[in-house]
Amino acid sequence: MGHTASPEAHSSGLTATEHRLANGLRVVLSEDHLTPVAAVCLWYDVGSRHEVKGRTGLAHLFEHLMFQGSASVKGNGHFELVQGAGGSLNGTTSFERTNYFETMPAHQLELALWLEADRMGSLLTALDQESLDNQRDVVKNERRQRYDNVPYGTAFERLTALAYPDGHPYHHTPIGSMADLDAASLEDAQAFFRTYYAPGNAVLAVVGDIDPQQTLAWVEKYFGSIPAHDGKPEPRDGSLPDVMGGQLREVVEEDVPSRALMAAYRLPEDGTRAGDAADLALTVLGGGESSRLHNRLVRRDRTAVTAGFGLLRLAGAPSLGWLDVKASGGAELSAIEAAVDEELARFAAEGPTPEEMERAQAQLEREWLDRLATVGGRADELCRFAVLFGDPQKALTAVQRVLEVTPEEVRAVAEARLRPDNRAVLLYEPTGKAAQEAAEGADAQDADADADQEEGEL
Repeated sequence: MGHTASPEAHSSGLTATEHRLANGLRVVLSEDHLTPVAAVCLWYDVGSRHEVKGRTGLAHLFEHLMFQGSASVKGNGHFELVQGAGGSLNGTTSFERTNYFETMPAHQLELALWLEADRMGSLLTALDQESLDNQRDVVKNERRQRYDNVPYGTAFERLTALAYPDGHPYHHTPIGSMADLDAASLEDAQAFFRTYYAPGNAVLAVVGDIDPQQTLAWVEKYFGSIPAHDGKPEPRDGSLPDVMGGQLREVVEEDVPSRALMAAYRLPEDGTRAGDAADLALTVLGGGESSRLHNRLVRRDRTAVTAGFGLLRLAGAPSLGWLDVKASGGAELSAIEAAVDEELARFAAEGPTPEEMERAQAQLEREWLDRLATVGGRADELCRFAVLFGDPQKALTAVQRVLEVTPEEVRAVAEARLRPDNRAVLLYEPTGKAAQEAAEGADAQDADADADQEEGEL
């Protein structure tokens, strides 16, 4: 094992060291003896952006297949062994990575490392048509439950398809399409695993009550014999112009509870100072009940029941600023949109107040420190910065970078990016009973307005 530890960075006393196995696996360790637990996190540099047209959803499908047995662990054994030892586990898929993680009692760390190594090295021996068909059905049912059969469920899919043009690697979401899931063959799945589930395409982070020397010995013992594989193609270019150059709009008529305005703004990439400035801008504008949009739309105008802004951070393509407003009663979306544009224009001209800047930085600082304070959260962030930005140490200094952003940088990114010609918009119009209630709400608002006018004339 080669040791390539960088100089240790500090965030509230936290440290991390990096090492590399001969087969290319990167290993990041962070000691923390506060509680007798250890987290194992394994990030593979593969997500939906690596998929090709006609075979979307493979990255997410494989997340499920990785829990279906390997050479030494049959069926649901991975779950049973970890939970039987008092641990917890899961896996997730995004545009840019697939991750797997366990949090274990410290004395069960070796078990978690063995389990992850066994499926990295031998999953293909257990992958057959039966397990593929079984998990394909699970994923299709997940799509129905989370996307197709819930109110506003396809909003994320629709907006990303608008914000990223056809053919762009981020045009489709990780869930994939029903047709592509049906088309995936066993040979497709086997080739996908050989290409992306290799030691050199992964980062392993172990955080918590660990003995680094013993942990490295276990990593070498269980992962060191897995053959290297260098056949991964480079991901397609995800770069786009800073501004969309016009509004992309879609009206969606569905059986939803109320009208809704949703929009995605093209923002700077993750890992940049401008990206941190954008995060602060969205926090001031739509991060909670003290935000400008909540105060304007929910408290003052009373045209919305919820109004918020969030940031979808992406490293290989422009990030997305995510606006979500649910209308109240019979409020018209055109009035809500006009109010949003008015608030964004005012913010772009004036920037945040000192109080807003302090509150937003404190909010993001707290979120970062909460992540780093848990062994699982810290392991995940160390993997993220290693995979996406090449340096796990940056995870431990991220808080400081947020605090260094100036109010003028926040104002400038809002002026440059939070504009009507730089967004994709969804306008939800309810059908059925909700549509009737919205119409009744509009009539009631008109009646109130008439009454107010008459009262003013007396």
